[in-house]
Amino acid sequence: MGNAATWGLIGVVLGLLAAATGVGQVLRRQRELGLNPAAVAAFNSRVRAGWITCCLLAAAFWIHNSVTVALFGFISFWALREFITLTPTRLSDHRALFLVFLFTPLQYVFVSQNDFELFSIVIPVYGFLFIPASIAIAGDYKRFLERVAKIQCGLLICVYCLSFAPALLYLNIPGYENKVALLFFFITMVQLSDAMQYAWGRMYGKHIIAPSISESRTWEGFLGGSGCAALVGMVLFWATPFGGWAGPMSLLISVMAFAGGMTMSAIKRDRGVDDYGTLVEGHGGVLDRIDSICFAAPVFYHVTRYFFADLS
Repeated sequence: MGNAATWGLIGVVLGLLAAATGVGQVLRRQRELGLNPAAVAAFNSRVRAGWITCCLLAAAFWIHNSVTVALFGFISFWALREFITLTPTRLSDHRALFLVFLFTPLQYVFVSQNDFELFSIVIPVYGFLFIPASIAIAGDYKRFLERVAKIQCGLLICVYCLSFAPALLYLNIPGYENKVALLFFFITMVQLSDAMQYAWGRMYGKHIIAPSISESRTWEGFLGGSGCAALVGMVLFWATPFGGWAGPMSLLISVMAFAGGMTMSAIKRDRGVDDYGTLVEGHGGVLDRIDSICFAAPVFYHVTRYFFADLS
């Protein structure tokens, strides 16, 4: 699979998950502490989701990078399906939807070939041009802009943005040969940031950022969770190519993960639903679990590529 850094990072994550599982079980049984049962249940659901994510990634890493890319491609497909289902389309949109689901495997093929020139532009250029053109050719102009925007938004978030996560495996970083640890570090920081922001918000949250979007996201949760993620990132610097910049890079991940959660919550409120699906127990659908990753992945990838990778 990978080198000692990869194994060490996975071991740290598994240890944290085991500790969190124990804490969750204790909190669930100690009702005399006066904790909100719903909050405890949500915490335990997040821990279970963390176990699932860790096991899936570890298994994919063990086999081959191409399997990891295929795993993310499947997740993209499922998330896109959830998004399209949530945003009703018309019969004349079916040709555009066919193109959308065609671009999904194509994007991940380019990622697996490490063809940055193609996977960085094929969707935002060709996909975004073909989609409105195909809908226009169908001859249905009713709510044209709204329908085009919905489909483009789904393709951008669920496929294009998420594909930058497995693309980390193919970066050429001098002195840092095993990028498996880098991807695992990124996913760990996203999940940790979400958990810490939730925990800080539940314990100390008083100032809600946008009540109409999410009543659980507070300034205290955002600042406390981001700070904790930055500190943990500093401790795990040995698993990254960033050295002393591991903390700021973790903070960048946390900020963008928060932005993703807020944005996707706004879309759900606009559509009048609580979750994107029901696949993951306690967390709705796949898109509910990867919203933070989708927003953090492209920013983290580009910053890593331009400041730490060899572009020659």
